[in-house]
Amino acid sequence: MLRAAAASASRVALVRRIGASASAMRARAAESPNYRDGQFRSHEPTHWVAAPEGEGLGHPAVAAYRARGRGRPVGRIPVERPEWPEVAADLAVTWLGHATSLVELDGHRFLLDPVFGERVSPSGRVGPRRLHPNPCRVADLPPLDAVLISHDHYDHLDEPTIAELERSHRPHYVVPIGVDLHLESWGVPTERITALDWRETTTIGDVVLTCTEARHFSGRGLVRNQTLWAGWALRGPGHAAYFAGDSGPTHRFEDIGRDVGPFDLTLIPIGAYSDHWPEIHLDPAQAVRAHLDVNRGDATASVLLPVHWATFNLAMHWWSEPIRWARRSAAEHDVRLLTPRPGGRTSLAGEGPHEVAQPGVDSWWESCAAAEDHD
Repeated sequence: MLRAAAASASRVALVRRIGASASAMRARAAESPNYRDGQFRSHEPTHWVAAPEGEGLGHPAVAAYRARGRGRPVGRIPVERPEWPEVAADLAVTWLGHATSLVELDGHRFLLDPVFGERVSPSGRVGPRRLHPNPCRVADLPPLDAVLISHDHYDHLDEPTIAELERSHRPHYVVPIGVDLHLESWGVPTERITALDWRETTTIGDVVLTCTEARHFSGRGLVRNQTLWAGWALRGPGHAAYFAGDSGPTHRFEDIGRDVGPFDLTLIPIGAYSDHWPEIHLDPAQAVRAHLDVNRGDATASVLLPVHWATFNLAMHWWSEPIRWARRSAAEHDVRLLTPRPGGRTSLAGEGPHEVAQPGVDSWWESCAAAEDHD
């Protein structure tokens, strides 16, 4: 009887973590001009598995078997416990692991894609597991002006983390269309959620938030592309930041730079890329290119924080390959790169709206990378 009760509770938890029902999402999605032929669509065609069997490493399942173990460090990943000032800075950023980051912008604080859970999966027992401890607890976070979410994949939208945020902070959420339904299904009141389509805006305090295009996909459970995926442009009276969310290479980065750029700070994913899915995740060189594109080709007044690596094993490349590749590519293009340890906070505010301090470079990953994990 106890075993049956435990199994029932596990099923309930799994269904809850998946989120909103497919019928509710479809009804919500139909309101958007970006929803066509029964699903949201990127502006360019986007395929999940692009490399046919027999090319490159062969079938993705075979490639994954050959690459097993590559995506894990051999040593302990160094983690810092972040400390935040009582008043948010003009421009600062704390990388908490994977895409989870806290941006301070003109006296406001924005938490991006918060994932504090142990696994990025609908199950608490299986799925990619965290490779380093959380730098802090959700309850330890400072007061938040808003939580921004890019899309509904488990490594960007984590139901246990939302539950913790509701217990400790009860923040306002700004999300792409459809993700609001997941939050509502988890008990977040509608009045604390703002859902936007691409290029729609909202204002939090003195900061204008713009929902920007990305080339990706969405889905939890067996339902795909019924919620929108996006990046976020944050523009205050003195500074601006850009969070790309998840994206493959797209000409929309140039459009974003022209229309709502440039930016003092960008947070762009560099990990979980593969030849088998080249259209849904940027590789590190493409991330540097995206940083240049959203800054209109001139990144002399901007700094790039690479995210979406180190915390979860989600692809077939070596664990430290993304940051090493990003560092080489950034040097080739004179792009200033931030390389904090998980939990590391970097203050970037200068005297003017586009002046940032030269960040230091700490190759902390070398101490915990496998010997074979080479350039």
